Amino acid sequence: MPYLSLQFLKQKIDALQNALFFPLSDSPLKIPTCVVRTIKLDEVGQIWFTLPCPKQLIYTFDNSFGARLDFSRKGQEFFLKIIGTAFIVIDPEEINSILYLSEETRVKALKNEIVLIKVRISHADYFEKKLHHAHKMNLKDVSTRIYKWFFHPRQFSPSVFKKSPVGRFTSTDHAISQQ
Repeated sequence: MPYLSLQFLKQKIDALQNALFFPLSDSPLKIPTCVVRTIKLDEVGQIWFTLPCPKQLIYTFDNSFGARLDFSRKGQEFFLKIIGTAFIVIDPEEINSILYLSEETRVKALKNEIVLIKVRISHADYFEKKLHHAHKMNLKDVSTRIYKWFFHPRQFSPSVFKKSPVGRFTSTDHAISQQ
């Protein structure tokens, strides 16, 4: 399996921007699954984002827990699935030391209006969507097929239909039958 560089992940996360955040905690009280918008993927492999502040006190949640982020965006031909450890950032000194936070985000996090989360990436999967080129039939194609079926029947001789041996199956037969 090829290694995904941090620069590659940063480029793809910047293009997708939004993810579905799944906390993978066994705790009875956990942060709900929600859509998040990334702030940054930093140089040590941590994805930063904010969540709306839950109704419970943030101190009642586990400070770290397993998490999954599913990045996708309509119109993009790829998506990412990331697994890692999520950390709730509530320490005012740490919040104030984060250089790439906007002042508005910093103030809301300090006032506990939003929750700042960082996910340290442990595993990332990148997928490209396969393009399905549906064959579109126009009216002429449809009429030609109908004509051939009803008005131009093939003459089959009995020699065309041969008995196939029972119990024989090869990989080429399988490949042909799937087409």
